[in-house]
Amino acid sequence: MTHPTTHPTTRTYWLEHAWLDTNVEPGVALEVSDGRIAAVRTEVDTPPPGAEILRGLTLPGLANAHSHAFHRALRSTVQVGSGTFWTWREFMYSFADQLTPDTYHALARAVYAEMALAGITAVGEFHYVHHEHGGTPYTDPNAMGEALVAAASEAGIRITLLDTAYLSSGFGQPPNHHQLRFSDKSADAWAERCSLLKERDHARIGAAIHSVRAVPARELATVARWAEERRAPLHVHLSEQTAENEACRAAHDCTPTQLLADHGVLGPRTTGVHNTHLTDEDIALLGSTGTGTCMCPTTERDLADGIGPAVALQRAGSPLSLGSDSHAVIDLLEEARAMELNERLRTRTRGHWTAAALLRAASADGHAALGWDEAGSITAGALADFTTIALDSVRTAGPVPRLGAETAVFAATAADVRHTVVGGRHVVRDGAHALVPDVPQALAQAVEALRA
Repeated sequence: MTHPTTHPTTRTYWLEHAWLDTNVEPGVALEVSDGRIAAVRTEVDTPPPGAEILRGLTLPGLANAHSHAFHRALRSTVQVGSGTFWTWREFMYSFADQLTPDTYHALARAVYAEMALAGITAVGEFHYVHHEHGGTPYTDPNAMGEALVAAASEAGIRITLLDTAYLSSGFGQPPNHHQLRFSDKSADAWAERCSLLKERDHARIGAAIHSVRAVPARELATVARWAEERRAPLHVHLSEQTAENEACRAAHDCTPTQLLADHGVLGPRTTGVHNTHLTDEDIALLGSTGTGTCMCPTTERDLADGIGPAVALQRAGSPLSLGSDSHAVIDLLEEARAMELNERLRTRTRGHWTAAALLRAASADGHAALGWDEAGSITAGALADFTTIALDSVRTAGPVPRLGAETAVFAATAADVRHTVVGGRHVVRDGAHALVPDVPQALAQAVEALRA
């Protein structure tokens, strides 16, 4: 099929209200040509002839900077009883064991369609289920990654496939029987396989280090070098759990952040995911190197991980992005809201970020973390990726339109998304997905296939 982002087209969109980075403007006309915004005209009081009309507040497309698509199958199921991150992980492995290229494609297609319905136009897929059971490569060694890339195309969104090195179960420990599917046995073998992946108009290839416990210290530089040579994004789960920090200190007499710094992993194209349990020295290291931070508040609270020092990280120089991670919910507006509200609960003060700053974390800064620097803003030359939320729902009705950013972040939810446009073409129109006819049914069938 032809992906929406590759279809040459020229059209005009008229936005009833648009958030243009710092403020909400009424009556904005966008000229779109070949998938990019050719011109932005403000103070256009009435729709130009033939323009597609988007009622509500139009934002840049949202970027989900951290996703594990198959975790969507765990939604609600893992809410029964109690436990910890580590008991949750065992349950997660049981679903990972069921994946095949076909079942993963079906599930990811539905999950990415759910993202489009939530206004997400790009996803960073932190992908580590690479091989068959027992670690035997598929005939196509990237069959699973290719299934994800195809799923994003069919759901109409962009993807950065963050192909993940996952080589051990802990410091000095071989992979367990679940993790054999994840492991390439060495970073060199991982790099060889990753190098076979090809970028497409809708897909970029990045790298990931699952965690310092899953990639031996001697192998870290190989992954970092692969990403550096390609100027590709590099992501890493970092200090999500205190147990990881304690094990790293026992093995290397330093924090995970220091270990990554010592092996050349940190830098402006690197993003630490979670960055929850950091020392002051860790925060300074991440900030001084320009290493980004992807916060995943709905997952972090779901797994009782804790609240990361997002304010301190940003002040130190670490750009913030947002992800839905385990997909307890898929709602980037909720992620943005939760980052601020978490800080309010912790500090008992309000206003750590403006609504505009939170929207930038969910859009421009998220796209930058995924290597899509030309997306995430409604400006001439940018990719024509944007989403429109209703200002007349039971959640959003009442505030004046000039407070649209505040309404989006602190009142709206994914259910208020009316339109999602990727590359200048509708993927979601009037709340319905244009490419996946029945997203709830597709999700139900894909999850049931894994259960069966």
